[in-house]
Amino acid sequence: MRLRTAALAATSVLGTGAATLAAGRYAADAALRPPRPRSDGGSRPTAGFEGTRLTVHSHDESRISVTRSLAARLPGVYGLTGRGIHAVVGPVLEDETAAEPRPHAVVRELRRIDRGRLSAGATVRLTPQVYVGTPGEALGAEYADVEIPGELGPLPAWFMPGDRNAWVITVHGLGATREHPLTLLPFYRRYSVPVLDIAYRGDAGAPPPLDGIGHLGNSEWRDLDAAIRYAVQHGAQRVILHGWSSGATMALHAAANSPLRDRVAGLVLDSPVLDWPRTVRALALSRGTPRALLPLVVRAVQGRAGLPEGRDAALVDPAKLTVPALLLHGPADTIAPWDSSRALAAHRPKLVSLHKVPHAPHAAMWNADPHGYEEKLRRFLTPFM
Repeated sequence: MRLRTAALAATSVLGTGAATLAAGRYAADAALRPPRPRSDGGSRPTAGFEGTRLTVHSHDESRISVTRSLAARLPGVYGLTGRGIHAVVGPVLEDETAAEPRPHAVVRELRRIDRGRLSAGATVRLTPQVYVGTPGEALGAEYADVEIPGELGPLPAWFMPGDRNAWVITVHGLGATREHPLTLLPFYRRYSVPVLDIAYRGDAGAPPPLDGIGHLGNSEWRDLDAAIRYAVQHGAQRVILHGWSSGATMALHAAANSPLRDRVAGLVLDSPVLDWPRTVRALALSRGTPRALLPLVVRAVQGRAGLPEGRDAALVDPAKLTVPALLLHGPADTIAPWDSSRALAAHRPKLVSLHKVPHAPHAAMWNADPHGYEEKLRRFLTPFM
C-alpha cells in the first residue's frame, strides 16, 4: 500500500515519466532494504511469509485454532509471530477430513509460547524461525558472544563449542536474523559440531551496508569470508558453510572466491537465491509493488547492487563449485525459483546432492520436514566428522 501511495504522490508532483522512475527506485530499495528490529520484541516475517496473515480463533495448552488458509495448513513445524508474540506450532490436528470439520478454522498443535500472549482475534504470521533470543535463552546452550573483524567493521556472532575440528558457519538470508539458524543448533549439538552463527552487514549490531540496501549476497559474502578467517584463526581445520536463501548464495560466493576457500570442505544450501531478477520481482510484489513497475525495479536493483546483467544472468557461476554441496529446496518456493536449483544440480551432478522438499515455503525446508532434512544433513556431514 505504501508503495502504491508513493507512486501516486510522485506522479502528481513530478509527471508520469520521472515519477515512474522514482517509484521504481523506491520499490527497489524497499525490496532489498535490511529489516529493522521490531520495537515490540516480536520477530519479523521472513521473505516469502509476508502475506500469510492469520487470525487466532482460540487456543489451549496444546492446540491452537487459526483462520483456514493454505498457509495455515502447511505441514511441519513453524514459528507464529505477531505484535509482541512468538509461539511455535506443530502439525495440523484437524482439517476438512475430521469427523466434525471446522469450516473456517485450522487446528494445529501448539508446542509453546516463547513471548507475549495469544488471544482470540490476534493477527499472527507463520515464520520458519522457531527460536527467539540467544542460544542460551532459547535452548540453554553453552555459547559465547564473539566479534568478527569485518570489511565494514566488527560483526557480532554466536559461537557454540564442540569437539570436532570441522566447524559449521551458519548464515541466514532475506529478512531473517541469526536466530533463524538456531533451528538446526540442536542437531549440531547432538554431534558435538562447533557452530559459528554470524550476523552480517545490515543486521542489528553489524555495520550498515554502504548504500543502505542488500545485494542478495553479491557483496555480503565478504562478511562470510571474514567469518571463515576467524574460524581458521581460532582452531577450525575445515569449515562447512550452511546458508539459507541469500545466505546460501553467500556460501557459494565464499566457496568460489575466498582466499581461504581451500578450508571450505562442503556447503549446505537451503533455498538458494540463484536467479536474482525473479527473486527481486517476487520480493517487490510481496511488498505491494504494482506489476507495471517490476521491469524498472529489476533495472534499478541491477544498477544499485551491481548484479550480473542479462536476462539469464546467474549470481553464481556453477563452474566455480569445487566442493560437495547438499542442496535442499522445493517447488513451492515463490521467492527463489526451484528450477534454478535443479539446473545447478544437473550442471554439477558429482558434487551437488539435491533433496526435494514438497510444500515448503522459502527458507523453510527444515520446517516442512524436520526428520527428512536432518537425516539428509547427517548423511552429508558424516564424512567430515
